[in-house]
Amino acid sequence: MARVYNWQIGREMSYWYPESRPQKQFAAVFDINKCIACQTCTVACKTTWTSGRGQEYMLWNNVESKPYGCYPLAWDLKLLDMLNGQEWTGNRYDGQTIFESAPAGERALGWRPETQDYAYPNVGEDDCSGQVNGGASFSMPHMNWFFYLARICNHCTYPSCLSSCPRSSIYKRPEDGIVLVDQGRCRGYQECVRACPYKKVFFNPMTGTSEKCIACFPKIEQGIQPQCFVNCIGKIRMAGWISKPENARADNPIDYLVHIKKVALPLFPQFGLEPNVYYIPPIHVPTSFTRQLFGPGVDEAIRTYRNAPNDRDLAGLLCLLGSSEMMMPRWKRQGDTVMGLDEKGVELVRVPMNEPVHIRPAFDRLYQVQRTNCP
Repeated sequence: MARVYNWQIGREMSYWYPESRPQKQFAAVFDINKCIACQTCTVACKTTWTSGRGQEYMLWNNVESKPYGCYPLAWDLKLLDMLNGQEWTGNRYDGQTIFESAPAGERALGWRPETQDYAYPNVGEDDCSGQVNGGASFSMPHMNWFFYLARICNHCTYPSCLSSCPRSSIYKRPEDGIVLVDQGRCRGYQECVRACPYKKVFFNPMTGTSEKCIACFPKIEQGIQPQCFVNCIGKIRMAGWISKPENARADNPIDYLVHIKKVALPLFPQFGLEPNVYYIPPIHVPTSFTRQLFGPGVDEAIRTYRNAPNDRDLAGLLCLLGSSEMMMPRWKRQGDTVMGLDEKGVELVRVPMNEPVHIRPAFDRLYQVQRTNCP
C-alpha cells in the first residue's frame, strides 16, 4: 500500500494507490440549517438519471432525518461499529481508517447491504431524538431534535469504490475529480458496493453493472451546477472547486467556507476517503452527536456560523447559495451586494444581502377597499 496525505484527518494514511490529485477537484457545500426535506433534489435526480429498469431502488441523491433516518438501513451505524469507535487528538485522527483496518485479503473495511435494507427510503423521517408526549412543549434550545442530511456521492479524493474494484472499472476524472464507473469494464462483482462507506454505489440487476452519481458532469462541463443543486428549494447547496488547504483562495467560495472560515466540514472524515462534499453543521443539535458525523471542528464551525450576522463576508457568501444555476468559481462582496463570478472575473449573478421591504398603505384609494395583508 502507498502512503498518502489526508488533510481532513491531519496525517498520512495507507491507501492502495499513490496520491494523484486531479487538475481541479469538484466539491460542494450544503448548509444543513436551511434544508426543509422537501425531497425536490431527490425527485430531480431520480427523474433525470434513475428512471429505468433495475434503477427503481436507486437514490443517487437522498435526504435523511437524523438521528434515525438512513438509506440503506444502518449505512453509517454498521461501519462505525466495525471501526469500534474513533480517536481524535485535536484535529488529528489517531484511529484507523477503513483502509488501515481492512481484514486480510480485502482492500477496505466494509459490508454489502441486503436487498431488504433498500426497502425503506423514508425510515425515520421527521423522527426526533427523545419523546414529545401529548400536550408537552419545549423551548429553544431544546433537547428533542432532528435534522435533515442531504447526501450525494462525495467524489472522494481517495475513493474506496475505486480502490476495491478488481476490474479497474471505476476511475477519477483527471480534469475535475468526478468519480465514474466504466460500465463496459464492470462485471458486477459489487466490491464497490461493499467498500463504499457512504453506500452511494448501486448495483443494477438488469444490466449486471454498478451505477452511481455522476455529479451531472455533462452540465458541469457547460459550467452549470448539477440537477439536485439547481432544483433545491431551500437553497442549501453550492457546487464548485476545492483546493488543497495550503493553496486555498479567499475568492474561491468553496475554499473560503471550507479552508478559511472552516464553517463547512466533511462527512465522516475518520473513514479516510477525504470526501469532497462539505456540510455546515446544524446549530440546534448536541455537538456530541455531530462531532461523530463531521469531526472535531464542529464546535468552532457552529460558533463561526452563529457569528455570520457580524461577519459581512461570510453572511454575503451564504446569500450566494442557490442564487444561480451557474458554477461560481469566484466571488466578491461590495457593500451590501455579493456577486458570483466566473474564472475570468465576469459577473454571473448579483445578490443583495438585505431584501428591500415595501409597505403599502392599509387603505387602497383606487379600489376604495381596506387591505388585510399590507407588507
